[in-house]
This record gives sequence, structure tokens and C-alpha cells, in this order.
Amino acid sequence: MRVPSRSPGHRPGPPVTPARRRPRGTVRPLATPPDLAAYRDAVAELLVEVSALAGTGSAKARQVLIDQRLREPAIMQVLDATSQGLIGARETLLLEMARYQPNERSSAGDLAALVRIYLLSRIDVMWWRDAATFLTDTEVNHSAELVDLEWLRRRGLLRFQYTEQPRTVVGRGVRALRRRMLPDATPRTAGLLFRRARREVIALLNDIGREFAAATPAGTPPLWVTSLVRSAEHQYRLRRLGYAAMVPSGHCLGWAVDVEMAWFDRFGVRDTLAGLLLNRQRAGEINVVDEGQAWHLCLAPSATLRLRRAYEAEMGI
Repeated sequence: MRVPSRSPGHRPGPPVTPARRRPRGTVRPLATPPDLAAYRDAVAELLVEVSALAGTGSAKARQVLIDQRLREPAIMQVLDATSQGLIGARETLLLEMARYQPNERSSAGDLAALVRIYLLSRIDVMWWRDAATFLTDTEVNHSAELVDLEWLRRRGLLRFQYTEQPRTVVGRGVRALRRRMLPDATPRTAGLLFRRARREVIALLNDIGREFAAATPAGTPPLWVTSLVRSAEHQYRLRRLGYAAMVPSGHCLGWAVDVEMAWFDRFGVRDTLAGLLLNRQRAGEINVVDEGQAWHLCLAPSATLRLRRAYEAEMGI
């Protein structure tokens, strides 16, 4: 996708649009931060029970189960701290479960996967509960909070790869032909609709990209990013197409990304990448959600200052 031309900002940093800056607020610290390890363990236990009640005749039993389990302290504390609160999160999850239809586009291969993706991604919206959503595609394309990846890529300042969504019939045809000729040359992903990201997220991905390159054999492809910031408008577009695009979403706040995992199996390094990501989760820097082909990552507020400084040092700002 081609982003409209922008007036240059600082050098050597990328150009930014002189658009009106929408206030995003600050994140209020929680009086008692939830135990995220306990939350993830409780979600894992819940998933075992959801799997046992996956039959079409078990809808009522699943609702009773969700009502009970979401009120357990380890889960309730996280959900209650999100912008929706416990009741809103419960109602949304039950509605997602009632509407669930498996399809080849969705990262939720079954009902348990849907519940896992929803509940683990609530950590994102708990962390960023005061952040404002990018509502429209235009907001994403013109926000001064985001920078253009292509500007950075051309200057060799990115340690990860991505591809853009083809915007024309000819572009889609070329993509389809390339996939037929070289089916495993790149991940099977639609590509980025918005090639823009927050500075802190770029620093995080560069950090992971360098660590991944150092931990894998020569010739291993770089870290591959499949999704970055999305507008709420685009998130609902994805939902209509059958994707497991949750709302609210860290993508629509600009703090979440998806990275390719399955493709790296063919190079024997998927587990290496998984280990690097889970280490960062244990350190409290990111939240990780296994979505199968790709893993969803969200940056923790506590890591933003370090990463903003890292970005500025890298860009010479």
C-alpha cells in the first residue's frame, strides 16, 4: 500500500505527517497488579474444560462453566481491570462463543482456541485500558504517533521483514503466480494493509530480530511480521471475513503485532523463536498469544520508555 507523501520530520528519523495529534492519555497504574502467571495458568485449566464441552449440545454447560471460572480471583482480577470490566468481558466472550464458526481463515481452529485467544489477549487491553483506539484507516495513515516502515527499510534500519497487501488486480495476480512457482519462499500471509508502527514497537521488533539472527544458523530468514497496527474499521472488516479478530484489540491501539511462526518450522528454528518470545513474556516485556501460524505479541507499558530510548539511539535522534 502506498501511504500519502509526508513532510519530513527530524533527520535521520522518518518523515511524519503534520496531522493533528489525538491525545492518547496515560496508563493509570493498577493498585494491585494482577498475577499474570496465575492468570495464564487459570486460563489453561479452563481450556481443558472447554474442550471437554465442545459438543453442539453443551452450550448451556459451557455458559455455566464460563460464569464460574471467570469469577475465580486469578481471572477476575485481570478482566475487571480492562476497559470492559468483568461483566463486559464475560458477555463478549459468550457472544464470541455463540457465534463461532470454524473456517480456514480463522486462527481459532476450535472453540478452545477461540477462548484462549480471547482471554489471553485481554492482558493487552488491561495494560492499555486508557489508550485511545485508531478508529479509521485515515487515522492510521495520518497519525504522527506512527512512522513509515518503508522509509526505514530502504535505509537498512529494520531487522525484520514484511510484505504489503497487493492493492491491484495485477498485484494480486503476481502474488498468486509467485506462490505457485515458489510456494515456500515466503510465509503464506495476506501482508500488511498498514506499513506503519509505533517507534517503541519497531525497537522491540528490531531487538527480537537481532536476537533471533544471533541464535539461528547462517542463512535463516529474518524475523517476519504479518500484522501491525490496525484501525477499528479494518478490525471489523476482518471479523466479517471470518478472522478471529478480537475487540477491543491491542492492534487497534498500535501496541500489538503478529509474527510468523509456522514457516520457520522448515528451517528448524521455530522453537528457537518461541523460546525467545516466551523469555520476554516471563521478563514482563510482552504478552504472547499462540495463534497457530502466527503469534500475537503486545508490548507492556513498563517497557515503552526503554524501547523509545532504544529507537531514538538507533535512529540517531
